[in-house]
Amino acid sequence: MLHTPVLLDAVLNHISEMPDEGWFVDGTFGRGGHTRAILAAKPKWNVLALDVDAEAIEHGTREFSTEVSNGRLRFAHAEFSDVVTWVRSLPEGATIVGVLLDLGVSSPQLDEARRGFSFYHDGPLDMRMNPEVGRPAADIVNSWSEKELNDLFHFMGEVRSPFRVSRKIVETRRERKFTTTRELSDLIASIEGWRKKGHHPATNFFMALRIQVNNELDRLTAALPKVVEQLQPGGRFFVITFHSLEDRIVKNAFREFVANDLGRLVNKKVIQATWTEAKENPRARSAKLRIFEKEFQGDEI
Repeated sequence: MLHTPVLLDAVLNHISEMPDEGWFVDGTFGRGGHTRAILAAKPKWNVLALDVDAEAIEHGTREFSTEVSNGRLRFAHAEFSDVVTWVRSLPEGATIVGVLLDLGVSSPQLDEARRGFSFYHDGPLDMRMNPEVGRPAADIVNSWSEKELNDLFHFMGEVRSPFRVSRKIVETRRERKFTTTRELSDLIASIEGWRKKGHHPATNFFMALRIQVNNELDRLTAALPKVVEQLQPGGRFFVITFHSLEDRIVKNAFREFVANDLGRLVNKKVIQATWTEAKENPRARSAKLRIFEKEFQGDEI
């Protein structure tokens, strides 16, 4: 399935107001939908693209070979929290006019069974963005206590009452360990049932596992101030979230930046998908965009 970048029009609308030259950092390159549009909209911009998923970098290197060869696009296999290191690798005098973080999971990750994110396609119960780092989801499912699983599904997955699922997981693994996504998703579906058309009952349970496996909330919290430090005065920081906890972290961090006189909120009210976009791209329904602009300080004015 082709990955459709969410809230693209909103991002481009706010990019149109920005300087015509500089470097832009796409901290979550994915399949490059945002980067492709940004390069087209700003012909004199260069893009530094980061992604923790090696397959995303390999795909981008192939699909954007022209932009790579002419120097408009650089890739780095890295987490967005490593932005400081990679910005320092840019040519001397490079200025960072903007940064984008799209915290959603790309379509290939969700749709390819072997990556272990999918509850529709059977694959290893993994869910690591970088398969070479950390523990797979199976380790959590097969070793955490019932209470730990309850807390994970409730707080990270926003599942109101995960108790029956957690209990059944613990009971089932006494006889056999969970090794595939289908084993877990079928168990969840048998207990939760299909309550909403088009919404798999395992969706929020799998989301909770993915967030935990990839330590997504802690990584986000640590990265936000680092990114702002790298922005030139007047530079903009775009963050697209898909989870209330992520959005709360971004909202509170941006408010703190404003309170510390580091800049302003470009959109005081969070930006969400239009009815048309949400209908055409279901993955945009929960997306929220917040934009922070770094202001000139002291002798920078």
